[in-house]
Formats: sequence, structure tokens, C-alpha cells
Amino acid sequence: MTRPFDHATRRNIAARCAAFARLPESEPVPALKRAAVAVALTEAESSSGTALLLTLRASGLRAHSNQWALPGGRCDEGETPSQAALRELHEELGLELGAGDVLGLLDDYPTRSGYLITPVVLWAGSSTALSPNPDEVASVHRIALDTIEDADAFSFTTIPESTRRVIRFRHAGQFIHAPTAALIYQFREVLAGRDTRVAELEQPVFAWK
Repeated sequence: MTRPFDHATRRNIAARCAAFARLPESEPVPALKRAAVAVALTEAESSSGTALLLTLRASGLRAHSNQWALPGGRCDEGETPSQAALRELHEELGLELGAGDVLGLLDDYPTRSGYLITPVVLWAGSSTALSPNPDEVASVHRIALDTIEDADAFSFTTIPESTRRVIRFRHAGQFIHAPTAALIYQFREVLAGRDTRVAELEQPVFAWK
């Protein structure tokens, strides 16, 4: 399904986010640190459709270098997830957005590496130029929403180390795993009007630390 990058699509996605029955917030396990990521929506590269922004993390980062990720990071003291996502989007990609660009929140996702991630859906606009921070971002990609809504976009497998299913999203000939794949998958389900939970979807072993 092609979603034109226009005000009607923005209203539709905002309505889908508002209708999404997000799991109630609870105090995280003390060992988990609060984090937020941006599901930032902008114009697709090759059409007038809508896309989300995905980054490849820089090789010099201390944690999770060279991995695919939504823009985001740890919440600073006193920050809400929305504030953290907006700040990280600016620090990583140079996008200056505000509270009025927030369309909604998805479920928190606990990671094996000790974070509780809140995905924040944002409308980034089409005319804003991206300026990736080379210290954090190796490259930035626009993933068309019709790509993630394709029936074959996601697959599931198992690993000996866990009884939980491992989710995978194929992009550029590679597999993107959880947490990123799980969060994109839940957003895909929200677009379809489904309240699908993803916290139990497993990460590959290399992402456990």
C-alpha cells in the first residue's frame, strides 16, 4: 500500500497511533536504563510516498557499532521519551523538530543490553535536509512504508540460546534484528490497526551485550 507523503497520511498515522492501545507504563527493572528512539517519517527517495529514517551506526561507537538502528539513545535525567527522541534526532541527523511533530508512542521494549526503549513516532517533514553526525552515524536510509508493509518484509527464526522467536527485517541484502526490527514491526502493525506486542521477540546473541 502506497502512502503519499501528505497531510492526509499524517492525519491517518496520527489517528492510528492514537487508537493504539499502548501497554501501561510501569517502573522499569532497576537495572534497565530509559532510552528512546525516533520513528521519524519523511518523504521516500524514489517516490512521493512516506518513509521512515533508519541509520547505520558509526564504526567508532563503543556499543553496537556498525549496527542498524532508529535514531535515538539514552534519556537524560528528567527527560521524557519524546524529548529524548527529539534531542537525539537533532544530534544524530540535524533534524530540528518539536513537540507538535510527535504523532504517538509505541510499547516500551526491554533490551538484553540493559535498556528500556520507548519508540516515538514523529512527522519529520519533506524539506528538511539531513546532516548526519559522522561520530554517530555512518549512513542514513529512507525505508518506504510500503516496504515494511510487504507480507514478506519480516521473518522469524529460532536460536539455541532462547525459547523466544528471533525477528528479522531484510534490508539492502542484510538482516536487521531486534530491537530495531521489533519496533519497526510493531509500527507496521499499528499502521494496519493491530495492537501487536513485540517485547517477547528475541534479539540475536551478538546484541545481548
